[in-house]
Amino acid sequence: MADPALAVVVPLHNEGGNVLALIEEIQAALESRLEFEVLCVDDASDDDTPARLAEAALRFPRLRVLRHRVRCGQSTAIATGVRHARAPLVATLDGDCQNDPADIPLLLARRAEHTSSAQPLLIIGWRAKRHDGWLRRLSSRVANAFRSRVLGDGTPDTGCGLKLFERDVFLRLPFFDHMHRFMPALVQREGGRVLSVPVRHRPRRSGRSHYGVWNRAWVGLVDVAGVSWLRRRMRQTNVIALVDDTRRHDAL
Repeated sequence: MADPALAVVVPLHNEGGNVLALIEEIQAALESRLEFEVLCVDDASDDDTPARLAEAALRFPRLRVLRHRVRCGQSTAIATGVRHARAPLVATLDGDCQNDPADIPLLLARRAEHTSSAQPLLIIGWRAKRHDGWLRRLSSRVANAFRSRVLGDGTPDTGCGLKLFERDVFLRLPFFDHMHRFMPALVQREGGRVLSVPVRHRPRRSGRSHYGVWNRAWVGLVDVAGVSWLRRRMRQTNVIALVDDTRRHDAL
């Protein structure tokens, strides 16, 4: 195959019932549009996910399978996929089939409208109509409002797994557990832009969610505080660099 222009990274944990259908949908969405690769990162599943991935690898030559020996979490699984990607552009989506791969071309089209700018760009899905239980929808709405107020990232749905970004930009971002939920603020910290695009959201077909409402809420509060600190430190660093440059020119 020619070098891929796009890498689709899919983090997985115990998604054996969804793997084959998801890869088929990715193939159908991107076939004949551009050269692409699919990287499925199995985060130490203990169900039949490895067997289903092995079956898929025989059917889909664009598929590359990576596996963690121990469970590391979704952010680490995404980072593993991005580091091993060959393409300069990366799309991510969740492995539960709730994101629709048919929306990836929509994100690519929006990016094509902004290729003249050298500014880093993150395009993120916005699940305006979510197919989750009422408690999860409520908790996400509260969490998004709190995060947006503290960080000012202007993004209505940072938890959407469907994202499109440059690989090298991702690799420059500070890494920590759950960082995938704060990519808008982190990209803005690098001087980049964030575009939110309405996308489809579907009911879970198989398996169960790995996120609880209450355990994610407490971790999220700590993470927001940490990202807020990172943003403040970045601004201070920029000011110091500007002063140093001015002094150097004055000395000359």
